Amino acid sequence: MATTQLAASSISAKGFASFEGLRSTSNFKAVSFAPLKKNSRSFRGLIVKAATVVSPKYTSIKPLGDRVLVKIKDAEDKSVGGILLPTSAQSKPQGGEVVAVGEGRSVGKTTVEISVKNGTQVLYSKFAGTEVEFNGSKHLILKEDDIIGILETDDIKDLQPLNDRVLIKVAETEEKTAGGLFLSESAKDKPSIGTVIAVGPGPLDAEGNRKSLTVSPGNEVMYSKYAGNDFKGADGSDYITLKAPDVIAILP
Repeated sequence: MATTQLAASSISAKGFASFEGLRSTSNFKAVSFAPLKKNSRSFRGLIVKAATVVSPKYTSIKPLGDRVLVKIKDAEDKSVGGILLPTSAQSKPQGGEVVAVGEGRSVGKTTVEISVKNGTQVLYSKFAGTEVEFNGSKHLILKEDDIIGILETDDIKDLQPLNDRVLIKVAETEEKTAGGLFLSESAKDKPSIGTVIAVGPGPLDAEGNRKSLTVSPGNEVMYSKYAGNDFKGADGSDYITLKAPDVIAILP
């Protein structure tokens, strides 16, 4: 891939005002642009990096510690109705297959094994991990804690959350105001109430033991408004996965 370079010498121009100490000057000098580095685009404070490409001479990748190597699932190229989607409209996948795992995490004097195995289909947090190109496919190296859960089907309601994650079916939005007026789509509040569908085994304590969560499947709960990862179920319902601390109340 060709690397774009921006290089400019200092440019002098008259007639530009300087705000340096509110004094006007007759000359203006533009800042020189440094050449862009390979595999990145720099926009003064914003750096976008491409995936790391692993040379073919390396036949395997061994994650360390509590890290996991996931082969990313291909993006959907069709809509639910079968319409082909342009690349710009294809959603970034959040799932894939575990192809290698680390030795586990150290908790006190105990080493806790990774809770997923090779071949497991998983979902992970949207912006987690480091993307690498390996064996002609895109992979992600991420921490076990960034894995939301195990999903062996195409329906989010079958998710098995990991650690302290919770799967919630979001309550439907209110269609009317208290006075009976219909609400437009833009006026409908994003709901922060739903029903717990599944919960993880709980976080690890200081001795490496699982600590049970305080919510259970069937609980009606309220959660932080902008927490978690949103998904659409096969039944058209909205679901959200989030960490247990983001559940703020149980509604009896």
